[in-house]
Amino acid sequence: MKRVRLVFSGSGGQGVITAAIILAEAAVIVEGLNATQSQSYGAAARGGATRTDIIISEEEINFPGVTSPNILVCLTQEAYSQYASIIRPGGLLLTDSRSVKTAKKTDAKHIELPLYDTVMERIGKPIVYNITMLGALIGITSIVRPESVLEILKERIPPDFLAMNQRALDLGLVLGAQYRYTI
Repeated sequence: MKRVRLVFSGSGGQGVITAAIILAEAAVIVEGLNATQSQSYGAAARGGATRTDIIISEEEINFPGVTSPNILVCLTQEAYSQYASIIRPGGLLLTDSRSVKTAKKTDAKHIELPLYDTVMERIGKPIVYNITMLGALIGITSIVRPESVLEILKERIPPDFLAMNQRALDLGLVLGAQYRYTI
């Protein structure tokens, strides 16, 4: 991996920005890579459109914005409709099969996973949906090591919620591992 450009998109309250921050911190603090993370919100913080750009690189990063991501994650139909066209040819498009019905033809590897349904079935609390998504992405791409994310979770998550977040990460890793993709 020289440089990976990612966009996580969904709606406010799904935790896509938190997941992006955790990923960027795992890359920088634990793995010694360079990373940037920026975000934008729709009209309403909760329920409005949300997008976060992440760049992870072995080299210096001169511009933090992502115009053509290698990896695009869409957790809502609105996000998919708005951002599916920006993915870099040959990139990876990850969607939640419950919330996104794909219609556009993209020149990308498309992986649909039952993220939300699996979280609700196995954990029962949607608050860790974002961590399951992050685990799935890592399971698919190995962009950072799962242990690196866990180390950041230990710093950011109250101790009472750490076990649930670790289960969510592990759940995502298992979901994603069946779809290996090299960036």
